[in-house]
Amino acid sequence: MPRIAGSGLTSLVLVAVAAASSAQEAKATTPFKLGTFALEDRSFVGLVKADGTVLDLSSASALWDKASPGGPKLKPPADMKDLIARYELGGLRGRLHALAADPGASRGPNAHALSTLKIQAPIQYPSSMLNAAVNYSEHDLEMQRRDPVPAAAPANPPRSAPGIWERRPDDTRQNPYLFLKAPTAVLADGEAIRIPPGREQVDWECEMGVVIGKGGSHIPLASAADHIFGYTLEHDVSDRGGRGDARHGSDWLIGKSHDTFAPLGPFIVPGEFVADPQKLRIQFSLSGTSMQDSNTDRMIHNVYELLHFASNILTLRPGDVISTGSPAGVGSARNPPIFMKAGDVAVCTIEGIGTLTNPIAAAAR
Repeated sequence: MPRIAGSGLTSLVLVAVAAASSAQEAKATTPFKLGTFALEDRSFVGLVKADGTVLDLSSASALWDKASPGGPKLKPPADMKDLIARYELGGLRGRLHALAADPGASRGPNAHALSTLKIQAPIQYPSSMLNAAVNYSEHDLEMQRRDPVPAAAPANPPRSAPGIWERRPDDTRQNPYLFLKAPTAVLADGEAIRIPPGREQVDWECEMGVVIGKGGSHIPLASAADHIFGYTLEHDVSDRGGRGDARHGSDWLIGKSHDTFAPLGPFIVPGEFVADPQKLRIQFSLSGTSMQDSNTDRMIHNVYELLHFASNILTLRPGDVISTGSPAGVGSARNPPIFMKAGDVAVCTIEGIGTLTNPIAAAAR
């Protein structure tokens, strides 16, 4: 059963999440991942088998129709958003599970070695990219040490946000904090994160991304698990250099949405293959040096709470991504600070989800 982090959650939520997890596990067979790939000048959605073979789903489904003349005819997915939206409809989920389990599919004309393909960002591009700020307990502490609150500052006890986040009296956590990250910042595995001109304080944040399957608005916490399609990795690259004045406080556009500041992927792991998203090791290294080593069980607000919170603000759509925050170990919180520079290599790894690798380069000419 997924671990539900945080205080004050009802037994109803625990039972609902356990039921959703059990249903997912019952459907799981041969594990696979999903990605978007390019071969020459053609882009396609692919199923990544356990042996590393990628099945081109634009042709694999047609071949499967021929092999199963009595089964339903399925239209190949136009892109990843289309696959996600139709995953639970018309037998698509079962078709993909069958392809993953069929050894002969790895030898068919629609099968490709991963090394022969260019990996693209799995979703191009999410309608909404939402990122959680300061959502790991140790990261919260290191940022408080970096930016201490003056002793004379007035107390700011957390309160409910009517219609958005209703809190129980025994919940001492701050409310969730989400910000939008521009989909145009999305970058694929292997592509270069570029240091913007004149910006030298570029920081790392290795995060787990929740991919929305079934959309919705004002989704109850008890049914949040039903709206998750799967999980991926996002490197939430951050510009710590500020805007040059104190106007309106923080500037999240400058801080988070430069081009190339949202590496995503390399693949999506469907939710039925992730037994507990709140118990996964998460690591980040910069040019071979370990910088972050934590676990998703240290989140302040879990994936279900973040989804519930986000849906109370905007309507979630299939293929949207909620990135769940960074663990401790960011460069700006170190003494002295460390920032990424041209020539570095950033590697983000999450247990069972994958590894996202991106070189760091100077601004493009």
